[in-house]
Amino acid sequence: MAATKPSFHLDTFLTSRTAAVNTALDRFLPSAKTKPATLHKAMRYSLFAGGKRMRPAVLLAAAAACGGSEAAAMPLACAVECIHTYSLIHDDLPEMDNDDYRRGKLTNHKVFGQGIAVLAGDALLTQAFEIAAQAQGWPRYSHRDLILEIARASGSLQLVAGQVADLEGEGKKISAADLRYIHERKTSALLCCSVRLGGMSANCTPAQLAALTDFGYHVGLAFQVIDDILDVTQTSEQLGKTAGKDVAVQKATYPSIVGLEASRKIAAQLTAKAFGALKPFRGKAAALEALAEYLLKRNK
Repeated sequence: MAATKPSFHLDTFLTSRTAAVNTALDRFLPSAKTKPATLHKAMRYSLFAGGKRMRPAVLLAAAAACGGSEAAAMPLACAVECIHTYSLIHDDLPEMDNDDYRRGKLTNHKVFGQGIAVLAGDALLTQAFEIAAQAQGWPRYSHRDLILEIARASGSLQLVAGQVADLEGEGKKISAADLRYIHERKTSALLCCSVRLGGMSANCTPAQLAALTDFGYHVGLAFQVIDDILDVTQTSEQLGKTAGKDVAVQKATYPSIVGLEASRKIAAQLTAKAFGALKPFRGKAAALEALAEYLLKRNK
């Protein structure tokens, strides 16, 4: 008789890791009363506005899959969340995506003004590197490796490149290949970086790092495809942000280019490839598997 596969409780995992990441972020960041108080209030406003801390979660899950410790991985988890939050603050600005709501709350510039929002994003990006520098470093992965990993994922060839291509594509007819370029950089790059950093924090082998890279790339793409789907299928209340924005600004999305059902199939195919990438871990990546499944189920 085959052994029963142990159950994994994703809700418990996300709740506990979110609490741990929030505690660590609170410790790493200057207090809201630290001068200039307005800046630090704005940084904290967006950083603690909610959300499931998906990037820190996949980072910590990758560390666990490779036999690492959560404590060793935590500075890197906090660093990627700071970068993610900075990108959201800037994306929401009127000059970018012009959103009034994020995670069910007013966006940073609606509360603090555009100037402070820009500076809060700048400060969070810088803060990320300060936090990452506090990671211990490992035999296979030095501080240089960690900083390079984060800088490349968040720089002009990846995260920023995706936002530029996204802006330049508004109101234009672009190909599915061009849209994939945007998603690879705007979303997949930081998710993939998170998974890789988790492996690095466990001093993972080159083979493990390659498998995690494959996983992160495909989950990152699936995540953004599903975001495109949700923008046309759910309400603002369900999303926690303005629904229908992509259609309103004539932004290229998978549903607009290939249709809704084809988009759902693409998301399923990408997640299936992500699952396949985890086979070398032989059941030790339960948290990563559950996270991938959660991302796919968002469009049900």
